[in-house]
Amino acid sequence: MEIHPRLRRLASVGSRFLIVGAISTLIEVGVFNLLVYAMGVDVVWAKIIASLVALVNAYVGNREWTFKHRDRRGRVSEIVLFILVNLACTGLGALLLWLGVEGVSTVLGRAAGPVAVNVVNLASIAIVVLVRFVLYHGVVFRTGKPGKA
Repeated sequence: MEIHPRLRRLASVGSRFLIVGAISTLIEVGVFNLLVYAMGVDVVWAKIIASLVALVNAYVGNREWTFKHRDRRGRVSEIVLFILVNLACTGLGALLLWLGVEGVSTVLGRAAGPVAVNVVNLASIAIVVLVRFVLYHGVVFRTGKPGKA
């Protein structure tokens, strides 16, 4: 059975997006844990800071590899859209982390430990990755002509 060309292109873009995202996630988790457990920064602030640090890798990787075949509408416009999308996604990730940590703490009857905090953090990252892909694909790095993948 032959895969439709549009689906094949989307799978190719999606797999490159996931590779860039995996590297960005390693950066984000590393910075997050350094800030929280080595420097004593609040988990929500650490999440925001770590997300912003990882965004540098995400922009370069996605612009120059994942979506390099897309028309460039102008670097400034693209960067502004990228920043706006990622501010929203960073806010969503911080909200999900806060809700998750509060929920775990309520269930446990005590403060969430490092394992629980990291599980919640990774879950928030997984949700935000899906939102980012949709927004990068359809808004930030969109094609110049309708009908292209």
